[in-house]
Amino acid sequence: MIINNYSDSFLINLRKPGQTDYTLPTGFLFNKISCPNLFGEMIEWIGFALMAQHLPALSFAVWTICNLLPRAISHHKWYLQHFPDYPKNRKAVIPFLV
Repeated sequence: MIINNYSDSFLINLRKPGQTDYTLPTGFLFNKISCPNLFGEMIEWIGFALMAQHLPALSFAVWTICNLLPRAISHHKWYLQHFPDYPKNRKAVIPFLV
């Protein structure tokens, strides 16, 4: 939850008042992955499913991952297209993997 909340707050506060252009996020997990907020949310629901140990919780975790993983990959591709200096070693959503 901390990863998700911190990353969302970081993105919300990335632009200064009146600024309209996009800014490249850096720092925290943004140095390793493009979407740490989505990574944090996936981890939250996996943790919930492990704690609850029942099928509906597992189903929700799987559905969340199936929804957020393509979204994160799409965000990552957008960053690569719009920021020529975007770090090539940065992954989309799972550090060192995807």
